[in-house]
Amino acid sequence: MSGSRQRGGGGASFTMGSDQNRGSPRLSMPLEIERKFLVTGSAWRAQAHKRVAMRHGYLTGLGAPASVRVRVEGDVGKLNIKQAVVGSTRAEYEYTIDAAEADEIIRTLCRGLILKTRHYVEHEGHLWEVDDFEGDNAGLVVAEIELTREDEAFAMPSWVGREVTEDSRYYNNALASHPYSQWPDRQADADLPV
Repeated sequence: MSGSRQRGGGGASFTMGSDQNRGSPRLSMPLEIERKFLVTGSAWRAQAHKRVAMRHGYLTGLGAPASVRVRVEGDVGKLNIKQAVVGSTRAEYEYTIDAAEADEIIRTLCRGLILKTRHYVEHEGHLWEVDDFEGDNAGLVVAEIELTREDEAFAMPSWVGREVTEDSRYYNNALASHPYSQWPDRQADADLPV
């Protein structure tokens, strides 16, 4: 598998100290700072300037220290390794890989196929990624915004609903094992006030 490192989150990083016993160098770990919200209504659809079909699966199960995801975004393959913690800030590594290899890995090695269309919406200086899920997660629409700092201010579009950043059920890795279609309370959850 050939690949190249593409990104490491929302531009933030932290430095890990050197290992005194082995003298290894200090490493800068890329961080993703992201907040996640439920979407209300469909006004965002007219504002989207780009749409990309995505499918992905996971090589690791829930409970591992990191999720390892293989994705095909349009005609591009991606390998993503993300720290498995709940919250807005997580270590993340992402690499571009051959799309045909990514597709083969998804079909033969991954668990929990996730299908969605990602819509890109600019709103007052920030890019929002709106994921409209399909398949076993149909009916779920989640908006994400990547930030450069945890305390960064941003304007909320009118179609953004309740924040679910701290609710691990809405993480793609969890949706791969426990799809939205199997949630007994999904309709009640969607109707909760913001």
